[in-house]
Amino acid sequence: MAVENWVAREIEQLVEFRRDLHANPELLYDVNRTAARVAEWLREAGVDEVHEGIGRTGVVGVIRGKSTSSGRMIGLRADMDALPIEEATEKAWASKVPGKMHACGHDGHTTMLVGAARHLAETRNFDGTVIVIFQPAEEGGAGAHAMIEDGLFERWPCQEVYGMHNRPNLEVGKFTTAAGPIMGSVDEIKIEIEGKGGHAAMPHGTIDPLPVAAALIQAVQSMTARTINPFDSAAVSLCTIHAGNAFNVVPQTLEITGTVRTLREEVRTHIEEHLRRMVTQIADSFGAVGRLDYIRHYPVTVNHAENVELAAAAARIVAGQENVTTDMPPTLGGEDFSFMLNEVPGAMINIGNGPSAGLHHPEYDFNDDVIAWGCSYWTTLVRERMPV
Repeated sequence: MAVENWVAREIEQLVEFRRDLHANPELLYDVNRTAARVAEWLREAGVDEVHEGIGRTGVVGVIRGKSTSSGRMIGLRADMDALPIEEATEKAWASKVPGKMHACGHDGHTTMLVGAARHLAETRNFDGTVIVIFQPAEEGGAGAHAMIEDGLFERWPCQEVYGMHNRPNLEVGKFTTAAGPIMGSVDEIKIEIEGKGGHAAMPHGTIDPLPVAAALIQAVQSMTARTINPFDSAAVSLCTIHAGNAFNVVPQTLEITGTVRTLREEVRTHIEEHLRRMVTQIADSFGAVGRLDYIRHYPVTVNHAENVELAAAAARIVAGQENVTTDMPPTLGGEDFSFMLNEVPGAMINIGNGPSAGLHHPEYDFNDDVIAWGCSYWTTLVRERMPV
């Protein structure tokens, strides 16, 4: 089986919808236009209930099948927000908003779930209830967490939840996923070193925070190699350093920022604790004061093994056995679908975007040829999980 026949009837409208979202990108929770368009399409399709403003600007659609006697309820999730990047695709549908673009394919994710929702509302060939979840602020704003805090799974107690993300340079028509940790936790670190400023010609009267930073950076680079099991993945990257304003003044303070990524919560906790000791003790050895602000953003994204098999089974019906793999290597990139998977069993699957620039690149664009495959996957998953 390839893509479902019904998609051909809808594809021109769906491509137009996707390109409209692409041309009008919105960031984080400020996705009012996008959310309004989604809600409009869901209502026009006859979705039973359309709820706006969940988690500030999220949209939830409720679609009941021909029967609901099974009591089954599953959630399907797409993200809606764009990125603060200047687009360089030069496509006819390129971003009209300076400094903003859909560089991660959320316009495509939203379109595929809207298309599936329209077909499910039309046919209702399933026994149970489908909850279509369109979330804001995946790119750093924890929109999934905001929707959960706003009662998402209390109002709609799903037994399973599924997500889908495009993968550049995976062939169109192919799917890949894996059980267990598939994406890393996302944490932010801010380190402040306070010394004693003064004239650079009289350094003996100062406590220079720069040598403290140099020692700390060297120590951090060896931390993962010498305090973490080699079989555990982790990355600690110090990415900015700011200190001083003049060539002849020893600065009073210095700030370092960076990120920590892990695939296990135990490793995440170990790194935070170890960093705190290092910052305090290394600074103290120079006579300075070190402070660490460790900000936990997204947890590890952990696919549930049973749901991975269920998602892959649906993908195989659409794409064929040879085009679906369940041994996808994990990545330390983050994904706030992790919050939903911590609440409800489920899985995220990746769908091929074909040859393209990488995610978060100014020349990236979602491939419209993928829409039919994604729509078919969603509707097949629903029918397989909730047969009439």
